[in-house]
Formats: sequence, C-alpha cells, structure tokens
Amino acid sequence: MGNRGMEELIPLVNRLQDAFSSIGQACNLDLPQIAVVGGQSAGKSSVLENFVGRDFLPRGSGIVTRRPLVLQLISATAEWAEFLHCKGKKFTDFDEVRQEIEAETDRVTGANKGISPVPINLRVYSPHVLNLTLIDLPGITKVPVGDQPVDIEQQIRDMIMQFITRESCLILAVTPANTDLANSDALKLAKDVDPQGLRTIGVITKLDLMDEGTDARDVLENKLLPLRRGYIGVVNRSQKDIDGKKDIKAALEAERKFFLSHASYRHMADKMGTPRLQKVLNEQLTNHIRDTLPAFRSKLQSQLLALDKEAEEYRGYRPDDPSRKTKQLLQMVQQFSVDFEKRIEGSGDQVDTVELSGGAKINRIFHERFPFELVKMECDEKEMRREISYAIKNIHGIRTGLFTPDMAFEAIVKKQVIKLKEPCVKCVDMVIQELINTVRQCSNKLECFPRLREETERIVTSHIRDRESRAKDQVLLLIDIQLSYINTNHEDFIGFANAQQRSSQTNKSQSSAGNQVIRKGWLTINNISIMKGGAKEYWFVLTAESLSWFKDDEEKEKKYMLPLDNLKVRDVEKSFMSSKHIFCIFNTESRNVYKDNRTLELACDSQDDVDSWKSSLLRAGVYPEKTVTVESETTTTTDNFSMDPQLERKVETIRNLVDSYMAIVNKCIRDLMPKTIMHLMINNVKDFINAELLAQLYSAGDQNSLMDESQEQAQRRDEVLRTHQALKEALGIIGDISTSTITVPMPPPVDTSWMGGSSGGRRSPPPSPTAPRRMSSGQRPAPRGAPPPPNRPGPLGPFNNSADSPQAPSRPNRAPPSIPSRRPPPSPTRQAPP
Repeated sequence: MGNRGMEELIPLVNRLQDAFSSIGQACNLDLPQIAVVGGQSAGKSSVLENFVGRDFLPRGSGIVTRRPLVLQLISATAEWAEFLHCKGKKFTDFDEVRQEIEAETDRVTGANKGISPVPINLRVYSPHVLNLTLIDLPGITKVPVGDQPVDIEQQIRDMIMQFITRESCLILAVTPANTDLANSDALKLAKDVDPQGLRTIGVITKLDLMDEGTDARDVLENKLLPLRRGYIGVVNRSQKDIDGKKDIKAALEAERKFFLSHASYRHMADKMGTPRLQKVLNEQLTNHIRDTLPAFRSKLQSQLLALDKEAEEYRGYRPDDPSRKTKQLLQMVQQFSVDFEKRIEGSGDQVDTVELSGGAKINRIFHERFPFELVKMECDEKEMRREISYAIKNIHGIRTGLFTPDMAFEAIVKKQVIKLKEPCVKCVDMVIQELINTVRQCSNKLECFPRLREETERIVTSHIRDRESRAKDQVLLLIDIQLSYINTNHEDFIGFANAQQRSSQTNKSQSSAGNQVIRKGWLTINNISIMKGGAKEYWFVLTAESLSWFKDDEEKEKKYMLPLDNLKVRDVEKSFMSSKHIFCIFNTESRNVYKDNRTLELACDSQDDVDSWKSSLLRAGVYPEKTVTVESETTTTTDNFSMDPQLERKVETIRNLVDSYMAIVNKCIRDLMPKTIMHLMINNVKDFINAELLAQLYSAGDQNSLMDESQEQAQRRDEVLRTHQALKEALGIIGDISTSTITVPMPPPVDTSWMGGSSGGRRSPPPSPTAPRRMSSGQRPAPRGAPPPPNRPGPLGPFNNSADSPQAPSRPNRAPPSIPSRRPPPSPTRQAPP
C-alpha cells in the first residue's frame, strides 16, 4: 500500500481509540490535517493518491482542482468509501469513487471549468490508514478559462488559506522541478501562514521530466532556497501510466529505480521518493501525538479523579436494597428541606446571579409590587372631590347644612378601604406562585427518582394551596377590621381642627425633599426617531421633583431634566420585534413631555425592572394612569357641577381628613401584610417540610417504589463505571505510546528570506544571489566542478557567474531589495560539491 511507516502507530492509537469507543466517547488526539498545495498540473493529486495507496482521483481535465476534496481516513477492518452527500451508500469500487467525484463537481460548478469553495467530503475506511484528514486543494491559477471569474487567482488563494491557517494543518508545498522555485506560489502561501517553517515540507515533483544534464540536486540537499524541514523529491506516474492503469505499487518501484539509477540522486535515494515522504509525515504524526500526550494525560487524570468517589459509590451499588432506599429517602428529604430554607432565607452558596428568586423575589413583592398595587387603587383627585361633594349633599338632604358632616368622611373612607382588598389578595397570589416555583427548583435534585419528585411536589404544593385560603381569609379579615371602626382618635390623625392646614404642610414637606435622590439606573428611550439615531440608552436619576438623564453613569453630561409636575405612568404593549419591556410617562394636560413628543417611552430588560421603576416613580408622586370606563366617562361629561365656596371648603376639609386617615390605614396594611403572609404561609410551609413531609411520603404508598431510579440515572451509573474503567485503560495505553515511539527532533531554523514577505496579490521581490534559476528543460549547465561559460547562468542558480568580473569578490547572502524592476547583483562563482 505504500504507507507502511504509518502502520507502526496504528496498533497503539487504535487501542486508545477502542478504549474510548467502548464508552461512546471520542479520543481527541487532534491528529493534524495534511494539505497539498501547489499550482495547476504540479502533481498534487498524484502525491495524494500515493499517500493513500489508491488510484481514485479524476484525471485529464483538472476536474478535482475546481473544488477542495476533504479526505478523511478512518482505520477499519474492511476497505470502503463514503461521501457526505451520499450518506449510507458504501463504495467498494474506487472507479465508482472517481466517477462520483466528477459528477458531484459538475453538479455544483458546471462542466466548463467553474470553481466552488464548497468542499467534497470523502471518507475512506481501511485497515491500512490512521485516523487523519488529507485535503486536495484547487491548483493556483492566474488566467481564467471557461466560466471562471476574473478574480480566479484571489478566490483560489482565499480558499486555500481557509485550510492552511489552522495550526494543526501540515502543508505539503508541491512545486514541479521544471519551474522557478523562488517564485513558487505554494511556498509563498506557506510562508504567510507558517513563517517559522514548523509545518511546511517542500515536495519537488516531475524530476524525471527534466532535460538531460539538468538536475535539482542542490535544492533537494537543502543548500539552495532552504526550508527548515527541507525538500523531498518524488516521481509520479505519467499520464501514459495512468491511462494504462499502472498501479501505485509498480509506480513506487519505478520511482525507487529512478533515484537509484540517476547519477545526481543515487547518493540520497534513501531520502527521496514517496516512501520517504510518508515516513516524514509519520514522524510528524508521532511528534504530534507525543506533544499532545502530556496535556491529554493530565486531562484524563483529572477526569479519573473527579469520577473516583462516584465510581466507588456505584461499584457496590444494589438498586433493590431496602436499607439503601430508606437511607437515601431520608437524605433526599433532608436535602430538599435545607435547599428550600436556603432559597427563602438566603444563603452564600448556590447564589443565582441571573434573576431574583425565592426569598429575594418575595421581598420585592412585599416592598415594591404591593405598595404599587395599593396606589393603583387610589381615586383620581377630581373623582374624589366629586364623590365627597355628593356625599355631603346627600347627607344634608333637602336642608342646607351649616357644618361639615362626619358621616361623609366615614362613607368615603370605608369606600377607599374596601378597595384595598384587591391588591391584598393579589399580593397573596404572587407570593404563592413564587413559593410553588421555589418548590419546583428545589425538587430538581430529586430528578433521579421521578416518583419521589412527583410525590414531593404534589404534597408540598397541596399544602401551599390549603394555606392559601387561610391566608386570604386572614387578609380579608384585616380589611374588615379596618372597616369595623374608624378611629379618629389615632395619634397620627390630623383631626378636623388641623384639616385646613394640611395643604400648606404638604407643600412644605415636598419642597424640602426636592433634592432627595430616589433611584438611579440605565433606561432606554424608545421613541427617538430613526432620523435622530433611534433608541438610545442613558443613565437616569430620579429625585422627588425631577427625572434627569445623562450620557453615562459619571453624570457629567446632562441630556435633559424633566419636572414631575402633572406626569403619570402608563403601560405600553411589548413589540414583537423587541425583547424590551416598555412603559411611558405622559402629561395629564396633553403637553409635550420631551421635545416634540407627547410621551416618553422608557424600556427595560425585564418586567421586574419595569415594576421597580414604576414603584420608584410612585414614591416621587408620579401615579399610574386610571383606566376610565365608559360609564364613568359619560358621567364626567354629562354631570359637570359647580360648588359654592362654603361647599368647597367642606370638600377640602374632608379631602384632607380622608388623606390623613388612609395614610394611617395604608401604613398599617403595608406593615401587617408581610407579617401575616410570613406567619400563615412561608413559615408554616417550612415547618411542614421539616416535620411532616417525610410522614406524608410514607403514608402516600410503598416507599420502595418512591425510590425506583429513573432510566437516565441507571444509564448514568453504568456510564460512570464504564468511563472510569476506560480512563484507567487509556492512561495505561498512553504509557505504552510514550515508551514505544521515538521523537524526531525539529530541524534547526534556516534563512527563508528568499521566500519574500507576503503573497497577498503583490509581486514578490526578485530571488537572492543564491537563489536557483528556473529549472527549465531548455537549458543545460556546464559539467560539475567547472565554471559556467560567459553569459550563461550556473546550474540551478541565476547570475552565479559574471562575464565581466569572473573573480568578483563575494557578497553576503542577504534578502534582495523589494524593487521588482532591478536585477540582483552578480555573485561569485559557486563551487559545486564533488
């Protein structure tokens, strides 16, 4: 097959791969790809076929050069091929493989020389290969033909660079012997991506096609135009041999005969030919494997250490042992209880950094959402005054009252207190929902035992629902208690005597709090027109009197300051094109809020952020908009009324009294609601889980069935044991690889300045004084050891001799100047080796 050198590593690597295949894992040694790069008709495909040991690539019309061929070699007991675009179809005849490559190329590129970067993926399974990837890349061309685009050269270069820029890609830079090596496009591309020459090997083809008297000896000896890894010469099959179906084995014998019989190459015949190239690649693979092993071994050892404890527990594991089930049930319930308490009370471990949950979410409900819901139930100022005036008139009846009736005060207060029932019940619902979410999060650790998880969630959730009715009854009882007696002797109640002074005191308190900062944070102004830049994010600062925003959180460049007078908040429906949650601020007197905008739309990342900002605006006196029903709207428009000064004073007095008393009620409710819910719901659920859950589980049925593990858990246990055993075997095999392979040292660096800087479409500088001339077939050098005749270049080197100054002093070997129009100066006569 021609790749015997590689077979030396196959047994050890296959043992390592088999150890991982037994547990369904991949052995990630990351063997390098081998890319064959060169110009058209350089012999790339022949080099690739010799390496594989099979004749399977199209010939004669350059078909395969129009698309990359990614060839994956996979070690197997039999030999066949598969295409990625023909999944499930096996090719055992490699002539059919060639035909399929031709057909697939034409399907994408057409039949008239078109190219495509879409690769053809071919897998070859064989007992004679290692698991690695070979890539036959399109040949570099400069003149478009057929349907090829004008920039065909740049397209092919970009296509090649996609592959050879990978650090794990070994580059075979293929150059025919009858071209100018100093201007080899393959070597220039390799230089761009591998400037140190660590993964570039020069391959010289068509040595048998050079004219008599010419040779590439100095290049192959790495004396001229040197590469760090040197050059290897190969002799491929001619087109006549391919047409005559000459097999690769016979071609390799002919290649060996050529090097042994040629006067210029027989002394280095053992370092030339396809077998030598395969040996060099084998050494590269061996070095790569050995370089990878330390990190690979450390990774395996860390995995083994992580699995040791779990594997030890599973090793003597008996799923049907009753004592084990009982013990594990106790441990699971105890862990569930601890996790639930940690999520409610807070803990330093297992902190969620993405969103609020558990106790933190409930805390936000108590102190942000619930106060906000309370304020939403308050009446509009005009509506409140209208109700007070109606109450006063209806109480006086047909008579004209001289004094302010206290019954009007009680009627209005009771109506306001009744409105508190809805936000209180809603608060209980929100807390219950969060408790149920917390139970589900804590039960995730019970997923190994699905029956236990299901019963635990059912029992705890049922208990929460039972407590729900008691908590709501108690909350409603708190409201009924407030309705049962209006305590006008409360120490915080202003009383009738001080009601007239309430307005002035309120104004003073608001002005004194003007500079108080309530909240800071980032918000997005959503309704900026696209012409002005679209939605932008700013740093907002909310005080008791204004809402300001700045360019950033340093608060140096203020963009705008919005007074809070006559402002209200309104919800905005979320757009399906946006992931943001939006609310808006508007003026109740229909004035522009921001520049030419009647509303200011502000966007947050989550609904929780929206609720938090609305709660902060509430503290600043910006209330939510009231939803106006059709009935109330009709009443407002048809029943306008005017008040005489005496009635207006009465309304103002009762209004101040209602504000004072409702402030007392709201303060009391805001204080008692969290305490009531905490006592009747949260603490009770914690006590139930600690004391009653285990008993409830035992009474629910057969506890042994509760501890029946899931199929996933059984698979997990088997996988852990198999992985643990495979890791131990793999570590032993790695030791065998380390002692069974020999590392080939990296060749020392060489001067590669002759290759130039970059191949990015620019013309390369002329060759250095020591660079070889084009190895064409139309020139013949003088006999070895003798100086060349005047005006004729020396063997494989331009300007080795000068007719005008045959004894010119020597010049240092340095890179030529980058001036394409100037020729390099002549160098002294080079003495050929004997």
